[in-house]
Amino acid sequence: MFFIGIEMSKFNRLYEHAKFVVTKKIGIISSETMAWLANIMLHAATIPSLIAVSMSLTDRLPSVDLVLLTWGALTLLFLKAVIVKDMLNVATIGFGFIIQSVLMMLIFFK
Repeated sequence: MFFIGIEMSKFNRLYEHAKFVVTKKIGIISSETMAWLANIMLHAATIPSLIAVSMSLTDRLPSVDLVLLTWGALTLLFLKAVIVKDMLNVATIGFGFIIQSVLMMLIFFK
């Protein structure tokens, strides 16, 4: 019997392998790693538009609500990291704040 060109026994082996990868290999990623990646993605939300404005590719700044919500979330994550003394997140978020502040300063004081 074939299942879209794959025998069922091959399909079952493929399914078992995919299940193993998802449960064992991806399960190794910790919640701290996810929080660290979330910090980077939050910082990256406004950086492309800030770089485009600073290079005069566009004259449209990111909307104020996007910037306020992003910086608000980052501030809350920063405070959480300070409270639990998570120095990796403190350094990551602090470094991101510095980069974004410098980009905004370059745009506004051109």
